Amino acid sequence: MATRGYFVTGTDTGIGKTRISVALLHLLRSRGLRAIGMKPIASGCVMTEQGWRNEDALQLRSASDPRPDYELVNPFALPEATAPTIAARRSGIRVELPSLVAAYRALQAQADAVVVEGVGGWLAPLAEGLEQSDLVRALHLDVVLVVGLRLGCINHARLTERAIQHDGAGLVGWIANAVDGTLDFADEYFRELEAAMATPCLGRVRHSPGANDVDGSVFLSGMP
Repeated sequence: MATRGYFVTGTDTGIGKTRISVALLHLLRSRGLRAIGMKPIASGCVMTEQGWRNEDALQLRSASDPRPDYELVNPFALPEATAPTIAARRSGIRVELPSLVAAYRALQAQADAVVVEGVGGWLAPLAEGLEQSDLVRALHLDVVLVVGLRLGCINHARLTERAIQHDGAGLVGWIANAVDGTLDFADEYFRELEAAMATPCLGRVRHSPGANDVDGSVFLSGMP
């Protein structure tokens, strides 16, 4: 069976890409698949005895089975917690596509499915001259869009969906993540999104602070 690859992007930064990526890993593993997470580029890392480490990448690795070397999960760990292009420039690191592809292929050899988490929103560059769409096309990944349910999400979701499709990437659908527990009319917002989006809703994760991501995975009922 060929390894299935997913690329998780979002309508913005801070809308739960890591939470959804971890939930996807648990969902895939519940189907009996070997599933591994990957955070190709992570900005905002801390120095440990093992080297630079990023919390999001560590969560993805912990949710993976088998559990690969950290350096494959996160090939480029950038210290500064800012946009990857700025973080790489400040660290004197050059991020290049061949290195990302090589790390992915090493993970692919160990797994039935690989979940790759992007950076920020879809049009946030991975590096100077390197777009997220470049990586998606190079690896033939299916794109999953995380929509943070909050004020403005309908506009952000439709713009992002159109941008992904314009870039020729295969968007399989979107997942609603309730990042704002105080959002008025949340159910109405969700229904408006269902009517406005051209691609299918793959699931809805409700606002549940403190809930573990295994529980969250049960809401992703539409994942192929």
